[in-house]
Amino acid sequence: MLAKAAELGYIRAIQTINSTLINGRTMQHFLPYSKKLTVFVLALAAFLLILSQPSLAEESHTPVWSLPKIVLKGVPFSIDIADATELQQQTLFIQLDEKVYQGELADGKLTFADLSTEQASAHVVLLSDGHQLDSAEINALPGWFSLIPALMAITMALLLRNVMIALFVSLVTGIWMLYGLTLPGLGMAILDACQVYVVDALTEREHMEVVVFCFLIGGLVGIISRNGGTMGIAERITRVVKNRSQTQLSTSFLGIAIFFDDYANSLIVGNTMKKISDTMRISREKLAYIVDCTAAPVSAILFVTTWIGFQVGVINDGLSTITGFDESAYSVFLNSLLYSFYPILAIVFVLYIAGTGKDFGPMLKAERRAFHTGRVLSPAMQQDSGPAPEEKDMEAKEGVPHRAINAVIPMCVLIGVTMAAIYFTGLSSPDRADDSLREIIGNANAFASMMYGSVAGCIVALLMTMAQRLLSVHEITDAWFAGAKAVMLVIFVLTLAWSLSAVNTELHTSDFLISALGDTLNPNLMPVTIFLLAAFMAFATGSSWGVMGIMMPMVVPLAWAVLVFNDMTGAEHMHIFYSSVSGVLAGAIWGDHCSPLAESTLLSAMASGCDLIDHVRSQMLYCLVVGGVGMLAGTLPAGFGAPWWLCMVIGAVTLWLVVQMWGQRAEDPLPHPHKSHAHKPDVEPA
Repeated sequence: MLAKAAELGYIRAIQTINSTLINGRTMQHFLPYSKKLTVFVLALAAFLLILSQPSLAEESHTPVWSLPKIVLKGVPFSIDIADATELQQQTLFIQLDEKVYQGELADGKLTFADLSTEQASAHVVLLSDGHQLDSAEINALPGWFSLIPALMAITMALLLRNVMIALFVSLVTGIWMLYGLTLPGLGMAILDACQVYVVDALTEREHMEVVVFCFLIGGLVGIISRNGGTMGIAERITRVVKNRSQTQLSTSFLGIAIFFDDYANSLIVGNTMKKISDTMRISREKLAYIVDCTAAPVSAILFVTTWIGFQVGVINDGLSTITGFDESAYSVFLNSLLYSFYPILAIVFVLYIAGTGKDFGPMLKAERRAFHTGRVLSPAMQQDSGPAPEEKDMEAKEGVPHRAINAVIPMCVLIGVTMAAIYFTGLSSPDRADDSLREIIGNANAFASMMYGSVAGCIVALLMTMAQRLLSVHEITDAWFAGAKAVMLVIFVLTLAWSLSAVNTELHTSDFLISALGDTLNPNLMPVTIFLLAAFMAFATGSSWGVMGIMMPMVVPLAWAVLVFNDMTGAEHMHIFYSSVSGVLAGAIWGDHCSPLAESTLLSAMASGCDLIDHVRSQMLYCLVVGGVGMLAGTLPAGFGAPWWLCMVIGAVTLWLVVQMWGQRAEDPLPHPHKSHAHKPDVEPA
């Protein structure tokens, strides 16, 4: 309107000037000023036209809507319009398959939710007061298509025994689906896998905080290993050893003491305790079992380890897809630890076995062979394989004193600063002064807190090492990078898992699972189902981290959706959610312990000088017993509301009874074979 008025004023002004100029007398009088007046009128008209441009833009402005790249048939999706106004909420509508939807305005974003189509192509129209403003065509795929990348990752990991390749190929396949499965789209998918999705995963602040934390704590492990600190801890513990039982308990406690990283745990404990366990005639199979079951289970359930950054990261990835869920990923992780039955009971069982000196099954045969014949190695192992190759970068420098304090103080600083930072960042708001400790932890910035703690630990380790002249600055740097290098595989797996999770989000994988299973999956059986699935995947792939990276981003929104559908989102039902989250972690560790493909299993066998197959075969029965008890006495009843502490007590008591009823000491006399020779003794005489 303003533009029309300006144009009309300009025309009238020109007409007035022309009519005035027609009069001769006026023309002679006006002639000196006519040029100036004409310029003034033209400038005024231009100014009015410029002022009118915003109004013209406002009248012709089309709202910018964000459309999904693809949709799934029969699966609800949403379309958003940013920077929307209340007037637009009343006038804007979306038409899909001849059905009109009205949006809901929240925080300046207009959301059209619960859109759905059964057609191969969704024709979406944006309407304003009945007039079409814009339209678009969106490809609609069958719902099960969204599962292809995740299923491909699992299948390829099973076939190739390589999680990295499986994740990358699945990532490319998912992106290709977003491009419509065309031949040019395949080329773009390969390029975008790294240039877009991997870069996006690593440029997200929370993801980079996890990466930096893993590098820092890996570097810290490298320094305190190289300066003799971790060896000092090991030697302190071994000084009190007097017999076989004390040796096994010392090995167990050393494994618990070196909690910060499962790889460092296996390398340090295995090689440190090998000589003394040989002296006490403890089989290498038994040593490898103790090392293996005090590595990952311990690192997985304590607050400050290389595992926690990964776990909190993948949990946060799943929570980011849930709307209306305000609990932090770190708080979910802490609450899920109460339902991590297998890791906790695995540690308890190791202490039972070590403390009583009783064994059963293949482990009893190995222990009898070692005790009665002195052959700590199995017949399959002709000689000791020596230290694990990975240990070379982590072993103490030759000639440096092994002082436990050089490891204890940096780790205490790491834990103390992290815990203090969690508390103070949780109290960052003045209105939280009256919150409970759980609420404070839930509000804390866990990523920043872990960063503060790991930086402080590295600085203290560096200063202590330099002050005692144990290592030069160059050697400290090399040790730090050696430790950081040890977590590179973790970083690669985590990055690809983040990238695949982003693709699964665009493919609406969680939405399909929620739509398909949300109303059929029994909420009470969900934790044990997830536990078994994670265990199978970890057993088949040999990668607990890969399983957590693939499953957790899907399990978290699925578990919450099942609770929402069954109207079970109250505090009294949150144990199902926490138990489902812990089911991924516990199941992954269980399957990892039983798998000969697992890196932690291989590392424990190598560091202990044990044959890999002997290690897996001898500990398999123990792991199956603990996993079965943890599932039947813990995960299953906890899903139906049984208190976690009661389940834990029942599981611990059951395992104690198993050891007492079926366990025997290797020191006991060998059973005599029957005269008929129908049965052979467990070991041959020396």
